[in-house]
Amino acid sequence: MSVEEHKRQAPDHVSAMVITVSDTRTEQTDKSGGWIIEKLQSAGHFTVDYEIVQDEAMLISETIRKGAADRRVDVILVNGGTGISRRDVTVEVVTELLDKEIPGFGELFRMLSYTEDIGSAAILSRAIAGVYDNTAVFAMPGSTGAVKLAMNKLILPEIGHVVREIRKDL
Repeated sequence: MSVEEHKRQAPDHVSAMVITVSDTRTEQTDKSGGWIIEKLQSAGHFTVDYEIVQDEAMLISETIRKGAADRRVDVILVNGGTGISRRDVTVEVVTELLDKEIPGFGELFRMLSYTEDIGSAAILSRAIAGVYDNTAVFAMPGSTGAVKLAMNKLILPEIGHVVREIRKDL
């Protein structure tokens, strides 16, 4: 079956949980999380849950586990905590949880960041994606520019296809 045929069999609408990892953002100041929710809705998708959690491994892990346990959630979209500072632990948490990694997401995100956005600073990005408990998980940097790049170029064009592939044998 071709990629186009797979995509035609993909769901038109998916349900997402949006998680912002930040020690300082609130719902009023979380531009990236708010943008993700707006973009999902404008693309015909649904937001089941939205949470802001501090950059603490246990809190991030608990929130992702909660999202994956909610059978209404097809995709978990995490923004923030992917840098290289000591407090950035999102990637370590996601890596530990994943049943399967989707390495192409991080690879393509860094390539696009390099060529279209931030140049050599793209080496600092640790974006990652994969499957945890039959749920797609995408972790991207928290800057609005990075979120827009990840969502517009990678996640939204494939979100239904990813969910189809994860759920087709269930």
